[in-house]
Amino acid sequence: ASNTTYNQLWTDAQLELGRLLMEELPTEPPRPEKDRVVFFQRLAMLYVRYIQIFRQLEKVYDQVVHPQKRRVIRAILDGVMGRVLELKNEMVEKEFSEYHYMDDVLHDLKLTPVSFIFKSKFAEIQCFNILSLQPLMTKGMSQEEAIKILQVVERARQGRLRAKLNEESRNMNRMYKTKDPGTAAIELATVCIQKVLCYQNNPTCLFLCRCLWLVASLIEACTRSKQVEHNEDYQKSVVAVTNQLRDVEGHDMIKTMKDQIRQWFIECRDATGSFPDYPDEEDGGSALIFAEKNPQQLMEEIAAKEEEDSNNKPKGKEEKKEKGKKDKGKDDEEVRTHKLESRNFNQRHEVELIKEENRKVIEAEIRVQVDEQMRQELAEWKLAVDKDKGGKTKGNAKVISERKLHTLYIFGGFWPLFTLITLSCVLICISPQKKKGSKSGKKKKKDKDLTADRTLESLCQELVEQGLLKQANNVRLQDYMGDYSYLGTTLRQNDIEPMPSLSDVRQVLSLYAILPLGSQVVHEKAPLIKAILLAGPAGVGKKMLVHAICQETGANLFDLSPLNTAGKYPGKNGLAMMLHMVFKVARLLQPSVIWIEDAEKMFYKKVPKEEKELDPKRLKKDLPKSLKLIKGEDRVLIVGTTKDPLSADIKSLCKMYSKIILIPRPDYGSRYILWKQLIRKHGGDVTRALDVSSLAKISDGYTPGHIVRVIQSVVTKRRILQQANRPLTAAEFVAPLAKIDPVFQEEEEALKNWYAKTPLGKKRIKAATGKEEEEAPVKGKDAKKGKK
Repeated sequence: ASNTTYNQLWTDAQLELGRLLMEELPTEPPRPEKDRVVFFQRLAMLYVRYIQIFRQLEKVYDQVVHPQKRRVIRAILDGVMGRVLELKNEMVEKEFSEYHYMDDVLHDLKLTPVSFIFKSKFAEIQCFNILSLQPLMTKGMSQEEAIKILQVVERARQGRLRAKLNEESRNMNRMYKTKDPGTAAIELATVCIQKVLCYQNNPTCLFLCRCLWLVASLIEACTRSKQVEHNEDYQKSVVAVTNQLRDVEGHDMIKTMKDQIRQWFIECRDATGSFPDYPDEEDGGSALIFAEKNPQQLMEEIAAKEEEDSNNKPKGKEEKKEKGKKDKGKDDEEVRTHKLESRNFNQRHEVELIKEENRKVIEAEIRVQVDEQMRQELAEWKLAVDKDKGGKTKGNAKVISERKLHTLYIFGGFWPLFTLITLSCVLICISPQKKKGSKSGKKKKKDKDLTADRTLESLCQELVEQGLLKQANNVRLQDYMGDYSYLGTTLRQNDIEPMPSLSDVRQVLSLYAILPLGSQVVHEKAPLIKAILLAGPAGVGKKMLVHAICQETGANLFDLSPLNTAGKYPGKNGLAMMLHMVFKVARLLQPSVIWIEDAEKMFYKKVPKEEKELDPKRLKKDLPKSLKLIKGEDRVLIVGTTKDPLSADIKSLCKMYSKIILIPRPDYGSRYILWKQLIRKHGGDVTRALDVSSLAKISDGYTPGHIVRVIQSVVTKRRILQQANRPLTAAEFVAPLAKIDPVFQEEEEALKNWYAKTPLGKKRIKAATGKEEEEAPVKGKDAKKGKK
């Protein structure tokens, strides 16, 4: 049943994806949209719909255990994620902001913000390595033992619950005997609703929830275990089937390829009077011969098909018969698929699919060997023909005997004809061949490997000893709590720029950091982001987000902060060696995150006296050079954090970091969630005696770091034990909170003003004031004047 459910969910996602592609790629291209707002709404609609598809697919990918299905779903997931990132990039370019507010779009689609926000499972799916899964089974207890414990506890709970229900029913009967039946029924219903709503204060309900959670964890662990087991079996089967195909079908493949290539030689010679030049290996070798078709050939084929269709067009009953056959064929295919699914109850791999996939791989391997042999054979044929004509041959060429030449001609004369593309071989013969080495005049010098004689282990050991390679803290992206910004669209419609919520920050980092680092395909195809700067007051969670990125993606953490590198690898050569080692290991052990704390120190306008000895600007010139070496295939991300960006040269800072994410103080909704969740996380109970709403109101201006410090000082081990007799109250948190200075409005305004001077901030202001449209014609006039 579960397989059917997830297959149906997969089918629904595929259908919606097909509809989206039809909308994005219509038969007639739509007219260009001049209205920026309308165009952005269209992008936002597509963006939300693609995220919905992604959520469906990631649910299927998370639960399906069939190894081949998982690979197909993963490929679709990568494509959907790449499209989401492309749309995000387009929205940034059109709206000139890293944060987007789509309340109206969600309302139109009848979606809640929760269905739009990426959750923690989203990140886990991203970096879920299908080749090395780790089972999540709890050590020290088997599944059977856990179920027995649950059964014993559940029987005891049911006994207590029956006794309690019997007592309550007796009391209710006594209470409502004298009352009107209608009133009694209403009051009973009210009591039932209150019981459901107040389940959190009911120990029995809490215990039941914990039991259900444990069962769900066991089911999830079982699913993961099956995924590991089925994946291992699949990998073994791939190796066995590949070797079998190579031994059984390899010889026939070689013979067929050689026959086809020899026939191509003969047909080209018959058509042009000379043998063709063999395609280069970098162009595809002999695969190019049978794959290429010129436009004239395609047009001829299309015209021939159209003519054939017009002459043999089925009419009336014949047309219905054809349609009936097609429908029957589809039904038969569905029945066959259903049978295969019903037989494969355990969701093991399909051997025939492995054979089909690996035939192509083996054919590509064999083609390389065949190409080498046939190039040599073609050279011999050419030499034989040249000698027959009395032409001159090169001194180093081999002279073929008349007998061998005669054999080649007879061999070719009786060769069976194949349906090959004659015209393409004519084109290959006539077209001028590229000369090797003529693509670029000067070859780029390869970077010298300063540690070519050292092993990866020794490099890692040295970086760990120097404190440049660190272990990331065990925090997840879901631990960065915050509420959705509900008024973003309304504020922007009234020309008020809203401050992003903590949920918006989490969303942006999922797109810019976690998605690309978690998937090699996405990183290569999506818009390349090499460096991100997180700017915000102290305590907003910048460092936590860096560690969360590493945990979610399994990335290694390198620390190149100015204070951490001070005094290490002195001198110019030492600096070059340090950067070389860090970036070399980061590439080899990708995904990797290179963290630069206090990033403003590297680009100080003026270095403070107390920091001159630390030389914080030593990486200012060399680090941007190393950044340029990061390519699309390198899953390496530089993340800088700064609490004082105003002290840095903004031009150099923006040149280094292509994405600047402004992290503000938490709003009321985020503070409410933070107080509630963090108190529970530290062992406190949130009861009616604790007014969380008041705490959220009075803590305006305080950061998540401040709130954590206050909770840690109040919710101690001793206070946790006293909660049964004396519940927590809001008054207990007021005094510790008052001792901490908040982030004042002036500081946040200064950060907003600084961000307005960044390239994206400037574009945003110009677009808001309408100057962007006015500047275009003015620049054109100035350009004309300059030419005169």
